[in-house]
Amino acid sequence: MNRKHFIAFIAAGATAVIAPSALAQDKFPVRPIQLVIPFAPGDTDNMLRPITDKMGEFLNQPLVMNYKPGAGGGVGAGQVATSKADGYTLVGTSPGSIVVVPLANKDIHYTTDSFTPIAALSEGVMMLVVPATSPWKSVKDVVDYSKKNPGKVTFSSSGSMGITHLLAEIFTKDAGVRWNHIPYPGSAPAITAVLGGHVDMASTAIGPAQPHIKAGSLRPLAVFGDTRVKAYPEVPTLKELGYKVGSPTLYGISAPKGTPREVVDALYAAVKKAADKYNEQISTSLS
Repeated sequence: MNRKHFIAFIAAGATAVIAPSALAQDKFPVRPIQLVIPFAPGDTDNMLRPITDKMGEFLNQPLVMNYKPGAGGGVGAGQVATSKADGYTLVGTSPGSIVVVPLANKDIHYTTDSFTPIAALSEGVMMLVVPATSPWKSVKDVVDYSKKNPGKVTFSSSGSMGITHLLAEIFTKDAGVRWNHIPYPGSAPAITAVLGGHVDMASTAIGPAQPHIKAGSLRPLAVFGDTRVKAYPEVPTLKELGYKVGSPTLYGISAPKGTPREVVDALYAAVKKAADKYNEQISTSLS
């Protein structure tokens, strides 16, 4: 992973969120906006919906999600990269699909410069999970088994060279073990593979795993973050276990390069209003 490029893209997105120019919403949009999700349902879409579902109210046009999974997000992101830069085709994803995939996959022909960041909408944390029936109760159990049985452990992810794949690979290198990676077109099918006994474990976003953890069919072993997750205070971070990997990821929306500034501003304005409304609803529900 080219970390310099990764950080630069996030910084560009943050600039779009924090400092838009004068807004101009009078001409855009005049028809529905397509939001391409480069993963299967139940993954990235769930991280974006709290905001994107409300954006239509402020744009007076709906954002329609269109799923284009494949190549770790490269298929959907690639479609948007070559779309007309008019604001009517956007991609909703993490920087992994836009930054990492084109660096790692020679068949991907877009770059970070192919996109104009609109806004970062949410932060997600990844985790390692195993079936509740697994004999592994901890990361130490997995590492010990892996060292005695090199190459035997299988794990699923949301796609080859995607963030969940790469985080797991970084961990295995740090732990001195070797696993076999089985990619799927999203976290939901990756988790289904674990539940079905097709793989030993999954490296996944927390959201798609939560219902199964709550139901008792999945066991979380550790999170890829700097701090523990409030929902699972008993689950350690890999960092506190002595490993160097730990990286939350941002989920956001981007447009093709060359999208007019007034269109970017209109989209940002809708994001800001939708986020304010969502936060107000959360505050009200907690009061």
